[in-house]
Amino acid sequence: MTSGQIQVAYCRGVHVIRLIGDVRLNLCSALERYLDQILAGQALTNVMIDLSQAEGVDSTTLGQMAKISIVSRERFGITPTITSPNPSITKILLSMGFDHVFHIIDEPFADEAEFEEWAAATLSEDETREQVISAHKVLMSLNDKNKDAFRELVDSLESDRSAS
Repeated sequence: MTSGQIQVAYCRGVHVIRLIGDVRLNLCSALERYLDQILAGQALTNVMIDLSQAEGVDSTTLGQMAKISIVSRERFGITPTITSPNPSITKILLSMGFDHVFHIIDEPFADEAEFEEWAAATLSEDETREQVISAHKVLMSLNDKNKDAFRELVDSLESDRSAS
């Protein structure tokens, strides 16, 4: 698998987040930072997450993606779109309940907007733990299956936090 990368663009009123390669925990701080930036604006018209070049996404990345949708829906009344032409990634999205919080289409994002790489910040171990806990709690909020699947991980990470 190709090492992951996040690119962002603003195209015709839409914030586009492109995930490339194998996107894992180490890039989640970039997603969080971009989310904070676009939500700081007064109005958000639409968000699209382009997975057409993604080879894999881990559960922390999925949690960050779900957070983008939940916050966009709550604060701006919009439901973001995911482009996912890869059937195996789409299957994961559907199993996590993403079809309840995103519009999911199987066509790749066709517009060649001016993308820029969005680099991840370096996080401490405690910051990383908090980000993983937060992302998984968002996934758990989507459905009971996710709640059961991630409860043990979240409990373990929260007990590690208490012990440090």
